[in-house]
Amino acid sequence: MKLKCLLRWPRTLFARLALILVVGLAVTQALTLWLTVTERDQAMTKVMMGYIEREVTSSVALLDHLPAAERAQWLPRLARRTYTFSLDAGIAGSPPDAELSERVAQSISEGIGTRYPLSVNAVPGEPERLQVHLRLSDGTPLTIDYRPVPGDPLSRWLPAVLALQLVVLAACCWLAVRLATRPLSRLARAADTLGPDLQAERLPEEGPDEVVLAAKAFNAMQDRIKMYMTERLQILAAISHDLQTPITRMRLRVDLIDDEVLSTRLGQDLREMEAMVKEGITYARTMHGASEVPCRIDPGALLQSIVFDYVDAGMDVSLEGSFPASLVTRPVALRRIVGNLVDNALKFGGAAELVVEVSPDQTVTLSVLDRGPGIPEASLDAVFEPFYRLEGSRNRNTGGTGLGLAIARQLALSMDAVLTLRNRAGGGLEATLSIKAS
Repeated sequence: MKLKCLLRWPRTLFARLALILVVGLAVTQALTLWLTVTERDQAMTKVMMGYIEREVTSSVALLDHLPAAERAQWLPRLARRTYTFSLDAGIAGSPPDAELSERVAQSISEGIGTRYPLSVNAVPGEPERLQVHLRLSDGTPLTIDYRPVPGDPLSRWLPAVLALQLVVLAACCWLAVRLATRPLSRLARAADTLGPDLQAERLPEEGPDEVVLAAKAFNAMQDRIKMYMTERLQILAAISHDLQTPITRMRLRVDLIDDEVLSTRLGQDLREMEAMVKEGITYARTMHGASEVPCRIDPGALLQSIVFDYVDAGMDVSLEGSFPASLVTRPVALRRIVGNLVDNALKFGGAAELVVEVSPDQTVTLSVLDRGPGIPEASLDAVFEPFYRLEGSRNRNTGGTGLGLAIARQLALSMDAVLTLRNRAGGGLEATLSIKAS
């Protein structure tokens, strides 16, 4: 489980690109270092073999020409860091099997083996130590004892340089990925802030060609959406205005009808038409965006005034809970949302209970509770759609216009709030409005 967590792929594009580039460059750097060190060791070994061949050949020839009594005095002078000479039979052993020893033996054999017959063996217990045995012209035994030393160590400054290179590579990768992903982050923020008011920030049309093209396309999309929404609002406003005149004429003609029952029914239909026109234009305005500027208010005073208005009208509405000292929001929109929710609770439950809570993260939660029939679980989201009513009879005396909750949801979005519905245990509905305090 821990290994799975460690190997979890990053979720952000920035982290993924940075990880790929840094790991790739680090692996490449390590491979380059390994190849460089390997090639240096091979080159030094080759030079060393040639040096051994020349030096050993010259030293054996010199010892062979010296008088026997003087040879022992020259042995320390001819010794080197990796090999020494001794005038004895040496230590017997098996043929060398280490790669370096074999190459040294071959090099010495090629240099002096044609004139002085020799034999080579590894010293028991030391795989990288060998001895070359031969006899000089007068039959004196001579042993060349070879002890290879490790290759030249790395320079002390090399690890620091490598670490500095990795830091520079990581910084360059971070800068490159940052420059590549910053336009995407800016585009995401602009798209996320494109709310109902259509007042999102315009992207700067600068940078690489691809970024400029995407910024121009996004800005043009904002302009087109704003134009379409404005045209729709104008059309609905014109329809609403034009309908007022025939509705007024029809009301005057209804008053002239002698049949009281027919006159009452026609008057009711006209009132429903007028209510639907007003609700429709209100919904269109909330879809287009709220022009109301957020301000700091006292939420307790606002909610109490709403409740007092209902109580004065003889409605069963109560309020309880703790209120924040202040809240930055759109008061008119908040009043309209609460009014729509309370109206629904009174219509279907006969009473409404408002409960306010403040969470530790300063989120203000306003719940409107009733004991009505509730809403089927499958329709809890659908009731926010415009003109959606649960009743199949389409009776507006009980079903309304089907725009109240849709308007409330749009106003909540314009306030950067969340409006949800859920059925209560024991019957009834709970409408919850969550507002992030600031």
